[in-house]
Amino acid sequence: MLILSRKVDEKIKIGNDITLTIIEVRGDMVKIGVEAPKNVKVFRQEVFEAIQAENKAATSVSEEALKNLFS
Repeated sequence: MLILSRKVDEKIKIGNDITLTIIEVRGDMVKIGVEAPKNVKVFRQEVFEAIQAENKAATSVSEEALKNLFS
């Protein structure tokens, strides 16, 4: 893991197309702006994990339904 220190209005570049900007630091909260191409999906970690769990649940239900069809 790369750890960087940044101040408000400073940026971090990821590749050629993604820029992270530190918008605000207040106490233990940091606001970060993300500029990325529309085809790059950007999620908070907890939202990403919820999406993954929903996808897994939907897949397991579908597999169970298929098993029941052929039983």
